[in-house]
Amino acid sequence: MSAAGKVTLASATYRGTLLSALMGDLTHQNVDAIVNPANSALIMGGGVAGSIKRAGGKEIEEEAIRYAPVAVGQAIKTRAGKLPAKYVMHSPTMPSPAMLTDKAAVQRATQAALKLANDMHLRTIAFPGMGTGVGGVSPQVAAGAMIDEIKRLIDNGTSLEEIIFVCRDEELLQAFDRNISKLIQK
Repeated sequence: MSAAGKVTLASATYRGTLLSALMGDLTHQNVDAIVNPANSALIMGGGVAGSIKRAGGKEIEEEAIRYAPVAVGQAIKTRAGKLPAKYVMHSPTMPSPAMLTDKAAVQRATQAALKLANDMHLRTIAFPGMGTGVGGVSPQVAAGAMIDEIKRLIDNGTSLEEIIFVCRDEELLQAFDRNISKLIQK
């Protein structure tokens, strides 16, 4: 289900769920849902959110803001507009647009998106590096926090068969590669 023609660096199965990290564009992923590391107001101005809005259409933001505000640690879904994904999961990593965030917020946002996906019985989901843009969280810290939450979910049972980490730069890709490798070695 991952995007055709994209180079996958890390790919491993953990307890029946395929985890992969690849270089690519989140908005091109043919999955059940992609995750928007949103702000609580669900305004889709820049970064990943802006890319999702440009590629999928302003109707994604229009639908999302009807649910605002959404606290860090909660997530909502919207339709995906023109995107190949079925849904966009909006999971805030920060209260206001363009704020710095931290590892705890990345963990809560990842957990909220995973819980919503599991509640909806989705099979495939794609994440960007949560909090690694304007949020200022380092790729290694974000990848570690996200993989820890994913491990927790999988260990407790999940409908997810594939989780893709879509990276825009080499540093984030390497961070996911290291963290996926550590998870599989445990």
